[in-house]
Amino acid sequence: MMFQKLVTEDGILEVIVVSEKQETKGRPSGLNTVNLLKVASSALGYGPQTAMQLAERLYTQGFISYPRTESTAYPSSFDFEGTLKVLENNPSWRDCVQRLLAEGYHKPRTGTDAGDHPPITPMRPATEDVLGNDSWRLYQYICQHFMGTVSPDCKYVRTKIEFSIGGEFFHCIGQRVTVQGFTYIMPWLAINEKNLPQFTKGEKIEVSRVELYEGETSPPDYLSESELISLMEKNGIGTDASIPVHINNICERNYVQVQAGRRLVPTTLGITLIRGYQCIDPDLCLPDIRSFIEHQITLVAKGQANHSRVVQHVLQQFMQKFCYFLQQIENMDALFEAQFSPLADSGRNLSRCGKCLRYMKYISAQPQRMFCGTCEEVYYLPQKGTIKLYKELTCPLDNFELLIFSLPGPEGKSFPLCPYCYNSPPFEGIDTLFGSAKIGSTGKLGKGAGMPCFLCPHPTCRHSVVAQGVCACPECSGTLVLDPVSAPKWRLYCNKCNCLVLLPEGAHRIATTRDRCAECDSTIIEVDFNKKTTPLEDGATLHTGCILCDELLHSLVEVKHGKSFSRGFGARGRGRGRGTGRGRGGYRGTGRTAGKKVDPRMSFRDF
Repeated sequence: MMFQKLVTEDGILEVIVVSEKQETKGRPSGLNTVNLLKVASSALGYGPQTAMQLAERLYTQGFISYPRTESTAYPSSFDFEGTLKVLENNPSWRDCVQRLLAEGYHKPRTGTDAGDHPPITPMRPATEDVLGNDSWRLYQYICQHFMGTVSPDCKYVRTKIEFSIGGEFFHCIGQRVTVQGFTYIMPWLAINEKNLPQFTKGEKIEVSRVELYEGETSPPDYLSESELISLMEKNGIGTDASIPVHINNICERNYVQVQAGRRLVPTTLGITLIRGYQCIDPDLCLPDIRSFIEHQITLVAKGQANHSRVVQHVLQQFMQKFCYFLQQIENMDALFEAQFSPLADSGRNLSRCGKCLRYMKYISAQPQRMFCGTCEEVYYLPQKGTIKLYKELTCPLDNFELLIFSLPGPEGKSFPLCPYCYNSPPFEGIDTLFGSAKIGSTGKLGKGAGMPCFLCPHPTCRHSVVAQGVCACPECSGTLVLDPVSAPKWRLYCNKCNCLVLLPEGAHRIATTRDRCAECDSTIIEVDFNKKTTPLEDGATLHTGCILCDELLHSLVEVKHGKSFSRGFGARGRGRGRGTGRGRGGYRGTGRTAGKKVDPRMSFRDF
C-alpha cells in the first residue's frame, strides 16, 4: 500500500531505458519415442499405450519409420529431400513443402545418437480416409514435426521498456516475430506476440490509473502423463518401449486414475500402497533402484561391467529386500486395514498428530492403536488397558500429544506415552537396556512394550524418567517413578517390574524436585498434606524429603506389588535400593540419528 501511495502521488511515469534484442527460437531436433508419447498425451489426448499401438500400426503399414527409438539425431546419409518430396503429394502441407524445396531446407539440429534407430520419420503419403481419425492425427503430427526440423529457426525482436515513478522502477516486455520459420508448420509452438507502443528515452507519461493486485500461491497440480513421462526419462525409469507399459499398468491396477487434461490422480489404494512401502523400506519408492539396474545393463552392454557379477549382486539385493519386507509386512497390513476395513470409519478423534497437527483416531478394537488419516500412519498402543488424552500436553521431541495408559484395577499402573516415541523410540537400545518385551513376528516395538515416558531419558522433558524418577527399585534394577495421575492415592511404580510404593494418601499434591538426597542420591519429593490429616506439627502441610532417608516420609510409605505393564525382566535382587545411583542414570540416549546400525535392507547405491 505504501508503494501504491508513492506512485499515485507522483503521477508521472518517465521512460528511462528502451532496448531491443534479436532473439531466436530454435527448430526442434528429430522425433524420438519419448517426445512422441508426451505430445500424444498433452496435445492429442492419447494415452502412452494407445499412442504406441497407433504408431506401431502406422509402422507395420509402411507410413512411418520404426517408432521405438531414443535417438534425435539423423544419420549423415539421411535423404531429407527425398522425404520432403514424398510429403509434397499431400495437399494438407503441399505449399509448405514446396516452399522448403524452393528456398532450400535446413539440416536438423544436432541431436542425440543413442545408436539404435533414426528419429521417427514419415515414409509414405497418406490421407485421413485411408488411416482413420486417430492414426491420421498421430501421422499428421509426425509429418509436421519432420517438416519443422528442416525449417528455418523462428526469429523475433524482444523489446524492453523501463520506467521510473515515485522512486520505484517498472518494466514491460514486448515481442514481435520477424521470421516465422518452423512455427509456420507447427503453430502451437509460435511466439506469443505482444506489440508495445513506440516510446523514446526521457519521455514522460501521465498515469491514468494505479491498480494493486493481491494473490496467493497454490499447490502444484497432479502430474499429467506428459510430465510423468519426462520425469521417468529424467530418472531412468523404464525405456522408450517400457514407459507406456508402466503407465498403463498403474492405471489398470487402479493405483491412479486418468482425469481431465490427462492428469494422473492417485487413488486411495495407490497412496496406501506407497505409504506402506515408505513405512517398511523407503528405497522401494525411489527411482534409484530401477535407474540403477538400467545403468548396470548399459555398462554390461558397453563391456564396462561383468554380467555375472551384476546379476549376482542385483539378485542378492532383491532377496535381502524381499526378506526384510516379509518380516515387516504387518506394517502394510495395518495400513490397509485402517484404510479399507470398517475400522477406517470407526474410532474417535482423540489426540493431535505431531506431523500434520490433525486429529488422529483412537481405534479401540484389538490391537488398539491410533490412526492418522492425513499422514496415513498407524501407531500401536499398550494393550488391555484404557487410553485417554493427557491434558493436551505435547512431547518435546516430536510435538505429538501425550496419552495416558491405565491398567484396570486399583493397583494397575498408569503412565503417559507419546504415540510416536512409543513406536519409534528416539534413543537407541531402549528395548535392550530396559528389557522391554517384543511381540509379533516383526519384532517391532509398540506391539507389546515400546518407549513410554517412564523409560525416556530426555534430560529436560518433565514427563521423562529423569524428571519423574525418584529412587532405585528395591526389587530390580529399575527406577521408581511418580505416577502423575494417581491422586489422591499417590504412588510410585517401577518402570521395569510390578513393584508399587504407596505414598501418603489424601495429599493435595506430591511432586518431584530437582534436589537430590545427599545420602542416597535419590530425588527429593515435595508433599502438600491435607490440612485435616497432616502429620506435621502446628498444622503445617508442606514437607520435602527423601522417601528412603526422611524418617517421616519413610514411615508413611508402603511397598507392595501391583499389575505391571512390562514383561520379560531379568533376575531380581533384594534390598532398599540405596545404591550409588537413582536407578535412572546408568544409560545414555543416542538420539534419533546417531549410532546407526547396519541396514538389513542394504542399498543399491553401494555396488
